[in-house]
Amino acid sequence: MSGLAGVIAGESAICTCGLGNGLNYRGYDIADLALKCDFEEVAYLLLKGELPTKAQKDEITAQIQAGRELPQGVKDVLKAIPASSHPMDVMRTATSALGCIEPEAEDFSDQYEKIIRLLGAFPSFLIYWHHYHVNGKEIELKSDEPTIAGYIVERLKEKKPYDVEVKAMNAMLTLYAEHEFNASTFANRITASTLSDIYSCMTTGIGTLKGHLHGGANEVAIKFVLGFDNVEHALSEVDAIFARKEKIMGFGHRVYRNLDPRSPIGFELAKELKELPNADEKLFDIATAIRDKVKADKGLPDNIDFFGGLIYHYMEIERLYYTPLFIMSRAAGWAAHAFEQRANNRIIRPGSTYTGPEPRDFVEIQDR
Repeated sequence: MSGLAGVIAGESAICTCGLGNGLNYRGYDIADLALKCDFEEVAYLLLKGELPTKAQKDEITAQIQAGRELPQGVKDVLKAIPASSHPMDVMRTATSALGCIEPEAEDFSDQYEKIIRLLGAFPSFLIYWHHYHVNGKEIELKSDEPTIAGYIVERLKEKKPYDVEVKAMNAMLTLYAEHEFNASTFANRITASTLSDIYSCMTTGIGTLKGHLHGGANEVAIKFVLGFDNVEHALSEVDAIFARKEKIMGFGHRVYRNLDPRSPIGFELAKELKELPNADEKLFDIATAIRDKVKADKGLPDNIDFFGGLIYHYMEIERLYYTPLFIMSRAAGWAAHAFEQRANNRIIRPGSTYTGPEPRDFVEIQDR
């Protein structure tokens, strides 16, 4: 089956895509989680199986906050990585470096502590590297912002974030946190099935997510929207794209045929962010017009990546950082799957249909 489409590759109690309301984490509706929880609660849910109590939420929040500081060895690695490097390569390399300095126990007894540490460290990898190479300084990683969402926006921009920015970032972290057996999660589970360490599982996920067919769609989507002067210009170009039988990134989904349940949430978040002082409201109008036309003409609904790119743009986040933000979110899902795989493990080793030549005789080199 091409791309394993339609193939059931395993069992999981973590997430459902395309069933019920469309997307559930451990049975909970994605809309409730994205709009009523902090991401720290969602991470706890994915890792532990239940939503935390107030005391448990405070504990995981404090643990993640404590994990923001980086060892000097990791800082040295981040300083040595060239400014020209792709941010996804930065994230992968820093993860490996931390794994060398703070390895997971051989029996995985500290797996929960290690992923909590990583959830704190992931934003710091990007923040430290960014400010060292872009602004020429070693930034302070400590912050009074309690949530991952607030910390990311505050430290990247070096100013107190607006409440709407924290709300949007928090929701985006939740919306991207988990998505069943997608490519990076399945790759992560394969690594886990060999009983490799959690850092190897994370770097496997990062490497897979870097590919243009997986992460990065929101980068392409916002670049497309930014290319138009007004709604009329956008709609005219969409007609031309249809005539050339080309695709527009941010539409359609392999699982969701009628509606990506994350998309309406992304739309409303973008609608709120367009009211920020420096936001260009015109972009929201252009994106909405494109969404409506593609749906009307081709029957294709937008997915979370379409307005997701606009959300990050309104928060003035560098476009190449959109997929690293994906890591900071999806790591919770990756880890939940790694834990699940290693707890009831059999190494993942599928077969294949051979399409090569029939058995043949070997010919010595002088006779070839």
